[in-house]
Amino acid sequence: MDIEIQPHVGVGPFRFGMPFDEAMEIGERLGRISSQPGRERPPGVFVVNLDDSAFQFVLSFPEGGTLIGVELWRFRKEDANIRAAFDGLDVFRIPSEQLVERLQGNGHSLSYDDDFGTYAFPELKMSFANNSSYAYPADEEGYPLYFDYLLVTTRPVS
Repeated sequence: MDIEIQPHVGVGPFRFGMPFDEAMEIGERLGRISSQPGRERPPGVFVVNLDDSAFQFVLSFPEGGTLIGVELWRFRKEDANIRAAFDGLDVFRIPSEQLVERLQGNGHSLSYDDDFGTYAFPELKMSFANNSSYAYPADEEGYPLYFDYLLVTTRPVS
C-alpha cells in the first residue's frame, strides 16, 4: 500500500475537512476501526488498523465531525508492503537522522522538542517521533533507527 502524505491536504485516502461518515467508510474498506468505548461519533479519535502489520491510521475529529489530524504508527513487520511517502521519501524506512537532514535540505524548517523527543516541521504542520515501546530496529547505540510515529494536522505543531 502506498500512502501519500500531503501536508495541509491529508494522508492517503483521508482528506482534512472530510466528514466523519465518509472517513469511516474508507476506514472500513482498509481495515478494522476501533474507538474509545462510548465514542462511536465525534468528538474523538478513531483508529484504523490495517491487517497484521500493526500499521495504524489514527483519525482525529473535533466537535462538528470533520477530520483535522491523522497520526500514522509504523508497521511492526519489516517486510510490510506499506510505503508512507512525503517529498518522495519513505518516512518509515529512511533512518530518522537522514530523514530530518533531507527534509531540512528540501527547505523545511525544523523545531526539536527535547522534552518530548519530537521533530516538528511547523510550516508543514507535521511532527515525527519515536513513541512506541515496540522493539523496532535500532542503531549501534540502541536508539530506534526509524521514526515510528508521524502526525499530520491542520493545527499548529511545535
